[in-house]
Amino acid sequence: MRRFLFVSCLTFFAASPASADITHAIKSSISLTVDGAASQATRLPSTLSVSGSNVTLGTVPKFGSYSAGTALGYTPGEFTITTAGDSFSYTESFLGGDNTPTALSTTVTAGVVPALPTFGNTTTTAGGVAGTLAGTLATDGAMSITAGGAGTSAVAQVIQELTIK
Repeated sequence: MRRFLFVSCLTFFAASPASADITHAIKSSISLTVDGAASQATRLPSTLSVSGSNVTLGTVPKFGSYSAGTALGYTPGEFTITTAGDSFSYTESFLGGDNTPTALSTTVTAGVVPALPTFGNTTTTAGGVAGTLAGTLATDGAMSITAGGAGTSAVAQVIQELTIK
């Protein structure tokens, strides 16, 4: 009986497989970025305002003619005092806005904008220069990053993940 029990236990343990799940993952990545050139421009408008008291307006102030490549001018108004000897006030203001451009587009050459718009409110960001920007990943997980010019970034990472269930 002991022999039977010993043989049956030996058979049971020898035939039962190990039950363990093991997962090993290696993830490698390199991200190389070169900033793009950008410009956002907003044209400032021309404004004209007139106000007064005890005055009679003779010639109405008005904006000048509109033509591409020039600023919008104006012609001042003329006035006379309505009741002589009484107090009077007259205010006329003109703010000349941006010139009207002949072309509203810019070109991009090799990531750089060579000619930017020159409007009253302009925000410009210079583009990056790749220069020697480079990155490599070897099969053994070794990483190499070479710096680039202005406006560049490089990020490298290796993630090793081991899961045992």
